[in-house]
Amino acid sequence: MDTAVVWFRDDLRVTDNPVLADAVDRAETVVPVYVTDPRRRGDSEYGPAKRGRHRARFRRESLQDLRASLRDSGGELLLRDGTVETVVPELAAASDANAVFAQTKPATEEIEREHAVRDGLPAGVDFERRWTHTLYHINDLPTPYDSIDDTFTPWRKEVEQSTEVRDPVPAPAEITVPDDIEAGEIPTVDALAGDDRTGGDDSRDDGPDDRAVLPFEGGETAGKGRLEAYFWEGDHLREYKQTRNGMLGADYSSKFSAYLAAGCLSPRWIHREVRRYEDERVSNEDTYWLLFELAWRDFFQFQFVKHGGDFFTADGIRGVDKEWQHDREAFQRWAAGETGLPFVDANMRELNRTGYMSNRGRQNVASFLVDALEIDWRWGAAYFEQQLVDYDVASNWGNWAYQAGVGNDSRDNHFNVLSQADRYDGNAEYVRTWLPELADLPPEYAHRPWQLDDAERAEYGVELGIDYPRPMIDFEQRYAELGRR
Repeated sequence: MDTAVVWFRDDLRVTDNPVLADAVDRAETVVPVYVTDPRRRGDSEYGPAKRGRHRARFRRESLQDLRASLRDSGGELLLRDGTVETVVPELAAASDANAVFAQTKPATEEIEREHAVRDGLPAGVDFERRWTHTLYHINDLPTPYDSIDDTFTPWRKEVEQSTEVRDPVPAPAEITVPDDIEAGEIPTVDALAGDDRTGGDDSRDDGPDDRAVLPFEGGETAGKGRLEAYFWEGDHLREYKQTRNGMLGADYSSKFSAYLAAGCLSPRWIHREVRRYEDERVSNEDTYWLLFELAWRDFFQFQFVKHGGDFFTADGIRGVDKEWQHDREAFQRWAAGETGLPFVDANMRELNRTGYMSNRGRQNVASFLVDALEIDWRWGAAYFEQQLVDYDVASNWGNWAYQAGVGNDSRDNHFNVLSQADRYDGNAEYVRTWLPELADLPPEYAHRPWQLDDAERAEYGVELGIDYPRPMIDFEQRYAELGRR
């Protein structure tokens, strides 16, 4: 074929990108484009913005890096603003394209827009979609996606026993674009972001914070650099399972999630690097566990193909009848990190300030919202969508549904946040890092400042309701109640 449009979505890379590789292989010239769709801006139906500034900054940096990579191979990245079903067909017509190549993703909005683009193409223009974002390819699953097990462990065991991971696809050596191509400007953070006022002033991405676990610079180059630092320079993969429940510092976990979410790194490429590490360094339970976590990510992707929009209903994919609360004031206190429960507040303030939170933190703040406060889990999922630099629709909404008891597990998954704080932040280093007003308290009081008597409050200079919020509920009584359920 003469010309193909390459529509980039959440696949902002050149290495192991079948969309780009197949288009370059089959067409004489390609027209790579990224579209800033205005529907990604503004508030969601649950209140928080659809995309906050942390993720917007990461996306902008990823686009800058993708453009540079394409230019290194003789190509270019076009940037356009508008609805995708208008921009992509118009570009296909203007470039006299024979086909549009694009990534396909399983969530409802993504599928609807993919179909709208396909339906809007001029007659005779083919739509070529590629599955590019999971470790295992959807066509290689031993059981068709609409019949897969809804429980992770049996699904994982079946896939591991009978499915091979495909080899990564090399980046194109040379990319040819039309001579008269008009590139357009990389959108600003403001153009990519929504209004993230929900989290208060701390949600503004107004510069790096030295407490952040990682700067999270966007782009494939930075993603590959992170893997180089974590695997090969720091040699941390050999202890991944042992350290992955940490909460402070860069290297307690891989921090690949943001790069996977934006498609800056391919899980198949990471898999190849894990196998190389196992060949050259060590192969143990820790190296396997990183692949285990990639399989968890896959599981939610395939579950979204199977269940679709049911993942966004209050009752979830299992139709669990729960009476959710819709207390906006309580939700705002949770979002701002002002609940009076330090382990929750520290995690939420880290999220608001940096766009990131540890896996341990995510489970605890989610459980607090849905179990202790009984607030609609979708509000929490939407807030994470706004704030997280590593937001992925299937992973985020799938995990929230799981925690809320309406997703892929029928067990009661509630966390006792008080005991979790003692277990995972026993010396209160994490809490005191993100809540400096509690920095001088001994660990037992840093996690339970309401237990201070008058003399101790005076000694440590902490007055509840002034220096730090009063508890919004009786936490100890609430967790005693939950424990008896």
